[in-house]
Amino acid sequence: MSSQTALRNFYLGARALAPFTPGVIPFGLITGVVATELGMSPGSTLGMTLLFFSGSAQLVALQLLAQGASALVIVATALIVNLRFIMYSASIAPYLHQLPRRWTWPMAYLLSDQSYAVCMGRLPSGELGRLSHYFYLGAALMLWLAWHVAVMAGVYLGASIPESWSLGFTIPLSFLALLVPAIRSHTTLAAALIGGGLAVAGHSLPYNLGLVCAALGGVVAGVLVERVHERLASVNVSENNK
Repeated sequence: MSSQTALRNFYLGARALAPFTPGVIPFGLITGVVATELGMSPGSTLGMTLLFFSGSAQLVALQLLAQGASALVIVATALIVNLRFIMYSASIAPYLHQLPRRWTWPMAYLLSDQSYAVCMGRLPSGELGRLSHYFYLGAALMLWLAWHVAVMAGVYLGASIPESWSLGFTIPLSFLALLVPAIRSHTTLAAALIGGGLAVAGHSLPYNLGLVCAALGGVVAGVLVERVHERLASVNVSENNK
């Protein structure tokens, strides 16, 4: 019975993530094309993709390589871009912390924006039971496979991809597809508005610091709004008890 539940959760996770793979493909194609234009071999590109498994960090690193940035700057920038995964990990850990390291370490590597968004839509309810980590695994592996296939397609297709496709425009659209369904309360709306506003305002900051400021600002805004709602709720309860 447990094996059937595990397979079922794995399938449900992969199916839940599948609609987001079309948004990943253009991102991966662009990354593969950029790597090819920099003179990287297919093997080097695949190795970099396996090591990073972060489209935004990999693309930023490739852009910095093209500008002749030092290795220290590239590594530091990639780490800054990926700081959001610390928040993701802290958010999802309560639902997966009971797992042994043989599970948590690979799952940490497989964490992505898409798999996080999909899993946080299902894990908190507890509907998946004690084998909910198979749902995570199914979603994460689906994204992992789609990303690597897309990058390598970009490597081999290269210049044959016409500019009229405007692949770059699909990247923000894919993230909007993740954002909009997650806005379910005043808290998430405040976090989205403040974070989005800061991202736009700080887009010209060096080393993608605007992204970090946006993430932190969104978190702070969400926490503040949540506290205001809690205080208002407590006040209402006190008044009703009088």
